[in-house]
Amino acid sequence: MSTPVNLAHATTSLAYDPNSVTPGLLGFVVFCGLGVATWFLLKSMNSRFKRVDFVEEPESPKE
Repeated sequence: MSTPVNLAHATTSLAYDPNSVTPGLLGFVVFCGLGVATWFLLKSMNSRFKRVDFVEEPESPKE
């Protein structure tokens, strides 16, 4: 027969120490990648806004 498994012991053995979990190198690379992508998007948006030629005409009076 199989031995009974204590559910409380099984869950605590699968738990991790929250003090030892860090984002590490992958988290840093992803964060920097998001920052670089945001910078390029803002640069592109500014160049597109500069190309817009918009002259607002006064509103014509309604008859």
